Amino acid sequence: MSFPVKAVVFDWAGTMIDFGCMAPVAALQDVFADEDIALSTDEARRDMGKAKLDHLRAILADPTVDARWRAVKGTSASEADVQRLYEKLIPAMRSAAARSARLIPGAAQTVAELKWLGVRIGSGTGYTRDMMADILQSAAEQDYAPEVVVCAGETPSGRPAPLMTWQALIALDAWPASTCIKVDDAPVGIQEGKAAGCWTVGLSASGNGVGLDLDTFRTLPADERNGRIAASEQALRDAGADYVIEDVSQLLPVVHEIADRITGQITGRTAAA
Repeated sequence: MSFPVKAVVFDWAGTMIDFGCMAPVAALQDVFADEDIALSTDEARRDMGKAKLDHLRAILADPTVDARWRAVKGTSASEADVQRLYEKLIPAMRSAAARSARLIPGAAQTVAELKWLGVRIGSGTGYTRDMMADILQSAAEQDYAPEVVVCAGETPSGRPAPLMTWQALIALDAWPASTCIKVDDAPVGIQEGKAAGCWTVGLSASGNGVGLDLDTFRTLPADERNGRIAASEQALRDAGADYVIEDVSQLLPVVHEIADRITGQITGRTAAA
């Protein structure tokens, strides 16, 4: 009998690589600094998970960022400004991402165990294909090479639209979506998975919600660490996550529980029929 879970679609930064989702923050802050605009870490992180073009639009629409932009530039940012910043962000993101491409501990082993169960492995990201070039090579060298990689700009709409997840599932021939799982550290990625009809698993510690690199995270006092994780977990649950765990190393028990629930639902429908 085949395993009830047909596929898992993983996010990248903060989920499988780059503990704390540090690369996008560094790149965004560098690009805005080049415009003489100071961008706070919170402002850079607020809309994390979106395609980077949409992420820039959201940052520039923030009233406090808009006020600083107008103070320097004399007027609010236009779409032409967005596009100009985006052209600068592409190489900045590629450089920052390449420096932060270390796999999150347990990621490769989790994927290996999923493959042993017969689960197909897909992925989606708010990074463009150009931004992912060095990451894909580095991840493969660390024994992570998903069958499918869907990047920002390769579907008509980005997150929270379900299209990237659907594109991955189509390429994997994995259906129905109710037998598949979306794993993400950002609320917008959870919303994507819910809209796609998948089970959703949020990661509360390794991603944007806590927003700390692994070494800093590990040295936090327990009370502060637990408080940050709890806040991140709540944001993921508010987005609709079916399950929340701290990082991808804890995924397998959840996958097995989802498999049992899928089997129970199928058995229940059969009995009812």
